[in-house]
Amino acid sequence: MVFQQTIHLPAYPRGFHLITRLVEREFTDMQQIRLGLLQVFIQHTSASLTINENADPTVRGDFERFFNKTVPENAPYYQYNYEGSDDMPAHLKAAMLGHSVTIPITNGQLNLGTWQGIYLGEHRDNGGRRTLVLTAWGE
Repeated sequence: MVFQQTIHLPAYPRGFHLITRLVEREFTDMQQIRLGLLQVFIQHTSASLTINENADPTVRGDFERFFNKTVPENAPYYQYNYEGSDDMPAHLKAAMLGHSVTIPITNGQLNLGTWQGIYLGEHRDNGGRRTLVLTAWGE
């Protein structure tokens, strides 16, 4: 069985946001899969997806501070700046973190570790709504 669905996330402020529950709530077809995989893909180049700590919100703040220091705005070597000072750093952060995550499905549910969740990395000050393509396959 293969299921695919496109979902639209609300606009999030810049930072890292847990979207695990939203994905589970929106993608009910996943419940039909006993054993399989879910790929979550974001259709944007200035936002990212990753899996990490889902319990303590200070981790998400630490992620944001780390990436802002590692990939600063207004670096003198950036040539691309058509959409503002946060745009090129957003593209670099997204390239570092990636645009998809793959998660096992067991008995219709995501088989994440106890302290794992799916993060949306919103790397723009005003990124707007983001689109995810969810594809699940299995038996």
